[in-house]
Amino acid sequence: MTALEELRERVTAAVGEQAAMMVERFADETMNRAARRLDDGTVFLVTGDIPAMWLRDSAAQVLPLLRLGDEYCPGGEDFVAGVLRRQLSFIVLDPYANAFNAAPNGAGHQRDKTTMSPHIWERKYEVDSLCYPLYLAESFWHATGRIDVFDELYWRAVERVLDVWEVEQDHDSRSEYRFQRRFARSTGTLARRGRGAAVAVTGLTWSGFRPSDDACVYGYNVPGNMFASRVLARLRQIAEAAAPPPDSTLIQRAARLCEAIEQGLCEYAVVDDPVTGPRWAYEVDGHGGVLEMDDANVPSLLSLPRLGYCQADDPLYRATRAFVLSPRNPHFHRGRAAAGVGSPHTPKRHVWPIALAMAALTDPDEAAKRAAVATLLETRGGTDRIHESFHVDRPGKWTRRWFSWAEATFCDLVFDCCGFPAPGS
Repeated sequence: MTALEELRERVTAAVGEQAAMMVERFADETMNRAARRLDDGTVFLVTGDIPAMWLRDSAAQVLPLLRLGDEYCPGGEDFVAGVLRRQLSFIVLDPYANAFNAAPNGAGHQRDKTTMSPHIWERKYEVDSLCYPLYLAESFWHATGRIDVFDELYWRAVERVLDVWEVEQDHDSRSEYRFQRRFARSTGTLARRGRGAAVAVTGLTWSGFRPSDDACVYGYNVPGNMFASRVLARLRQIAEAAAPPPDSTLIQRAARLCEAIEQGLCEYAVVDDPVTGPRWAYEVDGHGGVLEMDDANVPSLLSLPRLGYCQADDPLYRATRAFVLSPRNPHFHRGRAAAGVGSPHTPKRHVWPIALAMAALTDPDEAAKRAAVATLLETRGGTDRIHESFHVDRPGKWTRRWFSWAEATFCDLVFDCCGFPAPGS
C-alpha cells in the first residue's frame, strides 16, 4: 500500500471519504499546482487564485504537511524547508511587505504610495506577517528535529524582525513606513496621509494592517502582539539548539521586547466586561481607544491557544471566547447553514471556514471537531472547495474560488480528528 493510500484510508475511517479527498488534493496542490521551485532551491508558494506569495498564507499552507511527515507526504520536509527559506529571504528583502512576486517582475500593487520594488506584490505592514515564518521555523524543528534551518539567513531575518518591531513600538516618532492606496475603501489604506491612527508608546508594537489585510482602526492589534510575544519567547530555546548559536545580544533584545509587549498587553488590552468578566480587546491605541470584536483571520483572539499563547482554560481566554462566539461580537453571524465569525473584509453575513475550523481546533470536545468537519463539507456551495467565506443562510454565495489557507485549516482540523500530532505536542 502506498503512503497516499494509507493516508486516504486513515482519514476515511476517521471522518469520511469526502474529507479524505480534500486532504489528498490539498497535499498534491500545495506541493505542485501552488508551488514554483526557484533556481536557488527555495519554493515560491502562491496563496491560491492570486499569483502572489503571502508570508502568512504560505506558512499556514505548509503547516499541515509537517503533521503528515515524510511517512505520509514523501518529500514534504524538504518542501517546507524550501518555503521557509523563501519567506526568510523575503523578510531580509523588505520586512514591511506582506506579499511578494516570484521574480522582480513588477506585478501587483505598484501604484501604492509606499516604498515599493518590483519584487513586492503588496506592502501592507502586518505584525503577523513577520510572526508566521518564525512560527513555521520552530514548528519545523519540533516536527523534524532538524536544526539546519536555523542558519545565517534565519538569524538575519530575526534581526530584521526585531529592528522593525522595536521601531514600531514608537511608530509616530521613529517609523518611516507609510502606505496609501488610491481609490481604496477606508479599510484598504491608512489615514493621516499613510501613517495610520495616532498611538501612544505602550510597549506594544504597531501594525498598519490586520491579518485580513484590512487597515487597523487602532494601531495595536492585540492578537498580533500576542503572536509576536509567543515567537519571541521561543527564540532563546532555538538559540540554545542552533549550531552555531547567534550573537547573545540578539536574544537579549528579543527577551526585552517580549517583556515590553507583555506589559503593554496587561496594561492596555484588557476589557472590564460585566457579562463575561475581564477579556481581551482586539485593537487598542494607548490613548483610551479600544475595539471590541474579533476577526476570522488568524491570529485572532479565538486562535490564541492554537498558536500556543495561552491554554484553552485560561480565564481571560474563556471570557474572550464567550464574547467572540456571541452576537456581541459585531462579526459573529448565525444563520440556517452555520454560525461563526466573519470579517469586514468580506460581505455582510458571511462567515469564514478558517474561523469555523479554529473554533473547533480550540475546543477540547472531540464531537465539536467532527461536527465542524461536517459543517465545512456541507457548506461548499455546490463546489468541491473550502472557500474564503460563505453566506450563513445561502452557502452558494461565497468568496474566493481557490483559497488555499482555508483548505489548509480544514486539513488541520481533519488531522486533529485522525490523531496526527501537531508540531511541538
